[in-house]
Amino acid sequence: MRAHEAGALHAEGYGGPPIWLPYPRDVMELLPQLWPETVCRDAVGRLVIGGVDVVSLASEFGTAAYVLDETDFRARARAFRDAFADSFTGGADVYYAGKAFLCTEVARWVAEEGLNLDVCTGGELAVAIRAGFPGKRIALHGNNKSSSEIRRALEYGVGRIVLDSFDEIVRVDTIARELGVVAPVMIRVTVGVEAHTHEYIATAHEDQKFGFSLADGVAREAADRVVAHPDTMSLKGFHSHIGSQIFDTTGFELAARRLVQLHADVVNATGADLPEIDLGGGYGIAYTSQHTPLAPGQLAEQLADIVEREFKAIGTGDGTATPRVSIEPGRAIAGPAGVTLYEVGTIKDVGLGEGFARRYVSVDGGMSDNIRPALYEADYSVTLGSRSSDAAPRLARVVGRHCESGDIVVLDEYLPDDLAIGDLLVVPGTGAYCRSMSNQYNHTPRPPVIAVRDGQARVLVRRETIDDLLALDVG
Repeated sequence: MRAHEAGALHAEGYGGPPIWLPYPRDVMELLPQLWPETVCRDAVGRLVIGGVDVVSLASEFGTAAYVLDETDFRARARAFRDAFADSFTGGADVYYAGKAFLCTEVARWVAEEGLNLDVCTGGELAVAIRAGFPGKRIALHGNNKSSSEIRRALEYGVGRIVLDSFDEIVRVDTIARELGVVAPVMIRVTVGVEAHTHEYIATAHEDQKFGFSLADGVAREAADRVVAHPDTMSLKGFHSHIGSQIFDTTGFELAARRLVQLHADVVNATGADLPEIDLGGGYGIAYTSQHTPLAPGQLAEQLADIVEREFKAIGTGDGTATPRVSIEPGRAIAGPAGVTLYEVGTIKDVGLGEGFARRYVSVDGGMSDNIRPALYEADYSVTLGSRSSDAAPRLARVVGRHCESGDIVVLDEYLPDDLAIGDLLVVPGTGAYCRSMSNQYNHTPRPPVIAVRDGQARVLVRRETIDDLLALDVG
């Protein structure tokens, strides 16, 4: 919103909806692009997901609660797997980015659907190991991997460790030598492409913590150092990740061009066999009606065309052979498959002056179960889930229960004017980066993760309790 010299109350549009949020013809309508494919309303207006209505879920498991549609999650995983397998002549691997959301059962779903797994910490690796995920199908990321994490990864036989610094090259070399193994590695390259996304989730511009810069030659130096130690490290190729919540492939085209040139330069100069190239993830999803994500098939076709074109453009030589391509979707698989269920606790109409007012709807969750609105100014949608309503739409702001003014769940959304205490609200698009980034602010126990499928519901991650909170307090 553009600032006004006389203050915010005088700014154009203050108190009203954002320009992308139209007044709804039917406040109970569900926009299909925001919800899992199994979602519908029953005869009395209750939201149903995976064949289970949310009133029943709230009754059995309480609120707040994360609900994950297993059928939808698996279908999105298969869509990426099949689309990229069909589009890339040199072959393609899909690594599910576990940072989006990972638990033991979800790791098993990923394995069963034929995807690989990208983990970033020893904790995520431990979940993968507990699930029995094949080591060769695991990639270990992270800009500051500890020696114990690297050691555990090599002992388990992970398929790749993505190197992020010169210190880490030394660390991997030392541990691999101690274990008597050759570590399969990739080098993360900062390609200087700034994605069209929030500053904090754009990860390929130069001034940031990830990877080796291409511009000042350190990426090439990293490759030379790895190639010089064939007894402890085997360089598989280069990796790039340009950001998150990206809706077109323009940034990927420039990133691929620079990554492919580096690939060819290293192959032709050293004779190294670099069988892979990883374009990362960051594919956007629809959180609101303003977002228009590409389908997996569209992404695969466009990225395959970019990679093939860039390898042809670099001319002749050993470096022109198109390697196997990897991608790392996380949000695009888990995000739309999950929703969060809340109960309304208070409703407050606040006068803003000059005829403006705002309705605040407080729910039994907030920034402890979804930090993204506070962290990134992320927008979400929300709907009444526990009943039908033919009341007029009323613009509302859904807020959490925490002692923080920035504790906003949904900044702006139309809800029925007859919304009442005890109603259930459902927020779509929360399957990614909500439970995985959750916290215990104000000593709030974290919600459970409930899986639904074919009319059945089961707990994947149980609800935290006050006893859980106190168990770590040794005072």
